[in-house]
Amino acid sequence: MSRFSSFKQLRAACLDLPESDQAAADAAAARENQLTKPPGSLGRLEELSCWLAAWQGRNPPSLDKCEILVFASNHGVAAQGVSAYPSEVTAQMVANFVAGGAAINQLARTNGANLRVTSLELDRPTADFTEAPAMSEEEFLTAVGTGYDKVSEDADLVILGEMGISNTTAAAAISGALFGGGARFASTGTGVGKDGFGRKRAVIQQALLCHSDVLGDPLRAAAAVGGRELAAMMGACLAARHKRIPVLIDGMVSSAAVAPLKVLRADALDHTRVGHKSADAGHEFLLQELGMTPLLDLGMRLGEGTGASVALLVLRAALACHTGMATFDEAQVSGKSTS
Repeated sequence: MSRFSSFKQLRAACLDLPESDQAAADAAAARENQLTKPPGSLGRLEELSCWLAAWQGRNPPSLDKCEILVFASNHGVAAQGVSAYPSEVTAQMVANFVAGGAAINQLARTNGANLRVTSLELDRPTADFTEAPAMSEEEFLTAVGTGYDKVSEDADLVILGEMGISNTTAAAAISGALFGGGARFASTGTGVGKDGFGRKRAVIQQALLCHSDVLGDPLRAAAAVGGRELAAMMGACLAARHKRIPVLIDGMVSSAAVAPLKVLRADALDHTRVGHKSADAGHEFLLQELGMTPLLDLGMRLGEGTGASVALLVLRAALACHTGMATFDEAQVSGKSTS
């Protein structure tokens, strides 16, 4: 039985969100101002330390128990020729994850993070959303609930990742449904070439026209033009908020997956940071709509949670400085003159 029984129940859960711990954030900020450096001289590293403290509810924060949650699913829209790879690659890559041979495995190992991969009915793709809703209400809610239940109570940080042939098309369609101008969110994805890119743009426009009656509802739109792995990432992001766990979002697909939460409630993604800006052209437009600035821009576009996992190294750097540096008093260094 799914955790969520209706769109109404899920919408209520998306609107009923806990706030961050301001006392913990203030304590972290106070420590940053006492460390042996000019205030603000570590730039965003200082903000990240305070953000971690705020959502973990403690100072100093910790990154001992980091989870990388990768969700995999197949898409019926793949039949429209929007990907350079066939749908069977999704299951093959899941096997590669299990065997430890993918990029995300190496980054998880480097970070000492726990990688958990969840397949969502790979043998049953979503419907082709140019012809019908990708998922029924029940299918969508089941996927959201699956993602929600994968977040551990004691995690210090969650990273969202995915695998699913044609899911950049679904991500662009969700983005267009939520923010308008669907074709601007399209990208070459796995490298479909000029003809494939044109086909992809046309498919996105066709999907948005087909489901124009639900585009005003973020949850119904996500069900109509999304995918099971995107729904699961949204569920995991929601669970992390309810459990006050900070989240690193990956690239275009995971950003689109959690975007309905932002549309439903303006501060719904305050517990998240975007790990990197994807090389997929549509991600820049989506980040503008979300009002979020990525931590890194390395030209990555692999997915799997890889960009966010590299960004975790930045969080570790922020935490190392926050906890390891001496204060002016401890180092017997004179502070800034007040005259």
